Amino acid sequence: MSKISLLIDGKKVQIEEGKTILDAAKKVNVKIPTLCYHEDLCVAGNCRVCVVEVEGNSTLQASCAIPAQDGMEVRTNTPKVRNARKDIIAMLVSEHNTQCTTCYRSTNCELQDLAAEYNIDNNRYLSIMRPVTEVDRSSWSIEKDDSKCVRCQRCVRTCAELQHVNALTVSHKGKEMRITTFHDLPMNEVVCTNCGQCVNHCPTGALTERRYFDEVWDAIGDPSKHVIMNTAPSVRVALGEMLGYPVGTRVTGKMVTAMRRLGVDSVLDTDFSADLTIVEEGSELLSRLKKVIVDNDKTIKLPLITSCSPAWVKFAEHLYPEHLGHMSTCKSPQQMFGALAKTYYADKKGIDPKDIVCVAIMPCAAKKFESNRKEMNDSGYQDIDAGLTTREFGHMIRQSGLDFKELEDSTFDSIMGESSGAGVIFGATGGVMEAGLRTAYELITGKEVPFENLNIKAVRGMEGIREATIPIEGALPAYSFLEGVKLRVAVAHGLINARQIMDQIVKGESPYHFIEIMACPGGCIGGGGQPIPTNEAIRKKRAASIYEEDMGMKVRKSHENPEIKKIYADFLKEPLSHVSHNLLHTTYKKRQRY
Repeated sequence: MSKISLLIDGKKVQIEEGKTILDAAKKVNVKIPTLCYHEDLCVAGNCRVCVVEVEGNSTLQASCAIPAQDGMEVRTNTPKVRNARKDIIAMLVSEHNTQCTTCYRSTNCELQDLAAEYNIDNNRYLSIMRPVTEVDRSSWSIEKDDSKCVRCQRCVRTCAELQHVNALTVSHKGKEMRITTFHDLPMNEVVCTNCGQCVNHCPTGALTERRYFDEVWDAIGDPSKHVIMNTAPSVRVALGEMLGYPVGTRVTGKMVTAMRRLGVDSVLDTDFSADLTIVEEGSELLSRLKKVIVDNDKTIKLPLITSCSPAWVKFAEHLYPEHLGHMSTCKSPQQMFGALAKTYYADKKGIDPKDIVCVAIMPCAAKKFESNRKEMNDSGYQDIDAGLTTREFGHMIRQSGLDFKELEDSTFDSIMGESSGAGVIFGATGGVMEAGLRTAYELITGKEVPFENLNIKAVRGMEGIREATIPIEGALPAYSFLEGVKLRVAVAHGLINARQIMDQIVKGESPYHFIEIMACPGGCIGGGGQPIPTNEAIRKKRAASIYEEDMGMKVRKSHENPEIKKIYADFLKEPLSHVSHNLLHTTYKKRQRY
């Protein structure tokens, strides 16, 4: 691609043709403020906060939307530019519910930061904020507060471009324009997957996760309750961002100590049930392959698709209900954990399961919805009592007064607290597939997967859809029917890519045996409950830390986790047993599309 040269505040910049003025400014570390702009999304250019002066133009230009041109002279910090930005920000503030001291996004709000940076007060423009509307708390996962919306439309573009769901849209024009839903229905009545990507991309407190940490504090303070906290793999590489650490820092040991210091009774690891998911799901895949190849059973659906991501599951229930037979019947690691916490764990500890409160710390807003699904009570109780995001857990640590950086490292408690590196990599897109292949290949052949250090790099990365082929050679007698088979797999992240995979299945053109789908860009490391901000660079750093943690683990294959072996010996007996079927597997249902 050809290069062009321009001047930004007198600094010469060379940049690829087609890049914007904003891109050029970043290259020479000139900060131009933005609001509607986000690296993940298409350019909108509708807030005008990023205006600059361009030599030869009588009007200010939106730097996020105007392509840089050869010989262009740009000034980003003239009185005209500063006054224009100040006017724009002041007008946004004038129609915003400036409830900053009690807002959940306080100190992490882009409008608040801009107002402080440009010294905006309430005297520049009279407040024209409309009467405060009731906050929509109908969803288990997401709260929508229109009084804090700046109409940047980042949420609309996120839902349309990244997820292809279109649960949010723009209605009316001019001063009446607002962000709404289909027929202005509450959030729990529209086709929303609860992924929370709209929350991650919202610059203010207009969209947040629905919060439950007060209920968790109450449970911790109740001496009659036995509170278990378990945490997902991607939380440990993102939590530090809320507590003063650089992006992607692994804080596993301090995180465990913090949970214990909060006063919970047991600190356990969802990575344990991630390992369990691999053993069950891998066995399910092999069972399906045998029924198709040996028994010629036409009722068995291939490819098998993972069901760990609750936003992806709900997406499929709404848009592809005729193809739910392709979904693995395995519950997600979160729900497997809850079912076992109130059966196996309760029995081992001699605790009445009605007194157990199981709290899952997750990178995901959809996990809140999943924990409240009516079918998730096979233990006889609600399997997971509360799902908290990484952000909520970070707030709890701050509320507790702990100095996180000064905490010592400690390890998870026993009984459902031990995990493998395969369980850890669940947190990154492709991780479930890689973990599954490490186990499935070894079950079939008795040998490790033929990749250096068990790292199946073909399924790693941030491309929207990735695929790999694993030839089966030297199959054990029990799996001789797979000898010579080329196991074809695919990985997709982001629901727009999930749609491509599913459309292929609908047409009967899918060449795969096994598919991993995660709803969020980057997988769980980019989940809707992770620290804000998030973008591709941040997701890559978190993913790199996930793989570093895997490499440092003593056990890196799910089926070799000692606690997994023990739970099968003592309780589940074998994969896909009657007990595991009752507790660890489920079914999904058709949901309304409109």
